[in-house]
Amino acid sequence: MKLLIVGLGSMGKRRARLTKGIDTAIQIVGVDTAEGRRVEAKNLGLADAAYATIAEAVAAEHPDAALVCTAPLSHAAVIGELLDLDGHLNRFAEGLERKFRKTGGNGKASLAEGFVTASLVFCVGAMTIVGALNDGLTGDHQMLFTKATLDFVSSIVFASSLGVGVLMAAAAVFVIQGGIACLASLVAPLLQTPASVIPEMVVVGSVLILGLSLNLIGVTKLKVMNYVPAIFLPILLCRFL
Repeated sequence: MKLLIVGLGSMGKRRARLTKGIDTAIQIVGVDTAEGRRVEAKNLGLADAAYATIAEAVAAEHPDAALVCTAPLSHAAVIGELLDLDGHLNRFAEGLERKFRKTGGNGKASLAEGFVTASLVFCVGAMTIVGALNDGLTGDHQMLFTKATLDFVSSIVFASSLGVGVLMAAAAVFVIQGGIACLASLVAPLLQTPASVIPEMVVVGSVLILGLSLNLIGVTKLKVMNYVPAIFLPILLCRFL
C-alpha cells in the first residue's frame, strides 16, 4: 500500500512515524513545497519518496490513500487537487466531444455535435456549479444572469457553425443548473443551524467567483473546479469547531 502524506511539517512527520509503526510495509510518499522538509523526511526514513507537488506524486507513485497534514485553510485546495475535479471534468467533456464529433452528409456539423458541444460549454464548469449553488442557497441570481449573458453571446457564434443543435442545449442548461439550484434550495433550511453556515459558504463562493473572473479576463489560469469542495467545508467547520 502507498500512502500519500501532503505536508511534511511536524504533523506530517508524526503521521508518517505512526504509520511506519503500525506497518513497515506501507510505503510513504511525501509532498511538500519546501525542499528541506522533503530531504529531512527521506533522511529520517519517514518517506520513501518525496515530491514538490501533488500532481507529480500522483503521476509517479499512484498512491492508494492520502493524509492531508497542512494548514486548515489549504485543505479544500488539497482535496480538490487530490480528486483532480478539474481534470476529470475536462476529460469527460473531451470524451463526449470526441464521441459525437461527426459531420452530416453535406459537410455541416451534425445535430448531435451541435447539442453536445454547446451543452459542454454551457454546463461543464465551475461557473455553472458556483452560480447555481449561490442561487439556491441565497436567492442571488446575479451569477447566473452573468453566465446567461455570456452563454447568449457564445450561442450566436456556435449556431453559425454548429447549426440548430446549439438551441437544444437550452434543455441541458435547464436540467443541470436548475437541478443544482433546486437541490441547494431544499438543503438550505437544514443549514440554518448554526446561523453562520450559509454566510460562510457564500463567502467561499464569492472567492471562487473572483477566481472565475480573473480567468475570464485572462489574468490567471486557476483550476477553479478543484476549489469547489471548499464551499462545503463550512458545514463541517461551523458545526464541529
